[in-house]
Amino acid sequence: MAKKKSGEWLNKLYYGDNLEVLREHVPSESVDLIYLDPPFNSNRSYNVLFKEKSGNEAQAQMEAFDDTWTWSHETESLYIELMNGSAPNRAKDALEAMRKLIGDNDVLAYLVMMTARLIELHRALKPTGTLYLHCDPTASHYLKLMLDAIFGPQRFMNEVIWKRAHTVKGNSGQGAKHFGRSTDSILVYTKTESHTFNQLYEPYSEEYLKRFKHVDHTGKRYRLVSMIGPGGAAKGNPIYEVMGVTRYWRYSKEKMQTLIDAGLVVQSRPGVVPERKQYLDEGKGVPIQSLWTDVISINPMAAERLGYPTQKPLPLLERIISASSNPGDLILDPFCGCGTTVDAAQKLGRRWMGIDVTTLAIDLIDARLRHTYGEAIQDTYEILGIPRDLEGARALFKRSAFEFERWCVMTLDGQPNEKQVGDKGVDGVIRFPIDAKGNSAKILVSVKGGATNPGHVRDLVGTIQSQRAAMGVFVSMQKPTKAMIEAANHSGVYTYPVNGQKYPVVQIITVEELIAGKRPSMPATLLPYFQAKRRYDDKPGDQSSLF
Repeated sequence: MAKKKSGEWLNKLYYGDNLEVLREHVPSESVDLIYLDPPFNSNRSYNVLFKEKSGNEAQAQMEAFDDTWTWSHETESLYIELMNGSAPNRAKDALEAMRKLIGDNDVLAYLVMMTARLIELHRALKPTGTLYLHCDPTASHYLKLMLDAIFGPQRFMNEVIWKRAHTVKGNSGQGAKHFGRSTDSILVYTKTESHTFNQLYEPYSEEYLKRFKHVDHTGKRYRLVSMIGPGGAAKGNPIYEVMGVTRYWRYSKEKMQTLIDAGLVVQSRPGVVPERKQYLDEGKGVPIQSLWTDVISINPMAAERLGYPTQKPLPLLERIISASSNPGDLILDPFCGCGTTVDAAQKLGRRWMGIDVTTLAIDLIDARLRHTYGEAIQDTYEILGIPRDLEGARALFKRSAFEFERWCVMTLDGQPNEKQVGDKGVDGVIRFPIDAKGNSAKILVSVKGGATNPGHVRDLVGTIQSQRAAMGVFVSMQKPTKAMIEAANHSGVYTYPVNGQKYPVVQIITVEELIAGKRPSMPATLLPYFQAKRRYDDKPGDQSSLF
């Protein structure tokens, strides 16, 4: 990755707890637009979500594909920190009232987590900034109260209702004991009255376009509209004569004469009330309202789908970013997941900052950007919070062995396991093409952060054979012993069918070597998650004009 030049902004992708990142790395009043889609397992039944918690259950945690927060000792500690700390008094009052209302359960845990982060996001937002909070009806009413407490009720701008998908008319849903749930809420709050807002428009309907049935000598379409002032004198409309007709008019005499001189006033025959020409190209379209039904969720089989059940479509984020920011502005997504906000910001020429708590998300966003814009795009952003030395790798392993394994796999451009269950010693897969028909072969990746022995290498050899993979990579925090190296050397040879080149079936690489940039000998690999072609035709990595 290119080093930052003096005065140059590098977009930022943070791995870590967004509360810590916000407090330590995001200055006050530095962000122009915030979009967040905080995870909440709304698929669970209400009686479970609102069930009282003892505080002795598993601590709150969030995995990329398991969006859930639970009440725990950690939640209780954060609640006490907020109540005793510098949180706004209105936020403290709201939290205390919420606890009395709904009790110590998953919903309250979610609200406590969100309150701490919303306070920091309000601090980070510029006076001209806007925050969009995406949620579903499970907790939207509670979140709105908390936003009122932090931003002030006068700073509420809109509640956008997003219809996730068009209704399919058929017999689906029969037998359900509720109306179909097909909408989300997007709560929009501004920092001050001087917020950025660019009015967006959607195309006119065919019915509306049919009204422009006249065509002038230049070929431009127009319609005739009334110039009579509604309400007459009571509304302050002036009365005078135009082309032999006296009426209360919409315009002053001076304005009317200007329209006549421009040839925009038409009288079809003497005595008929004159009308004004309204050209089709005078309008920009229909102003977008707060009900969004034209941007649908992603088809589960679409190439854009990256595996996140909560993934939002790119046009949705493009609309939000276009409406509430300008080119060069800084966009922040503190729950950036699979990176749709980052992708939209990059496409629209905004600077961006994304934060996520899983290495899997960071890997996915990095791969998404490289896939979409080309490898040179890496020169425009930096990944922070990921280990840069052996000490950092050991700290990550100590904090979370699963995240350490994911990080090692993603560094090799492999796809890590989604969950740490039943992996049979395989922590990820690297794929490479073997013909022009789209077929590929697998390289299995096994990661060990603790003690290792030759048996681990032999186990990988056996798994390669049983899964009919081509090769394997053994990543070790410790330096391999002579016996381990000997086990790898006796693993056999793989012949690449494309050019006949030979590779060891198993290769060992240490974490220290991985950090230093060393990579196993293998054919050119495929980026994980993606099969589609690059979407944009822009020159890859040429973003200098944007920032």
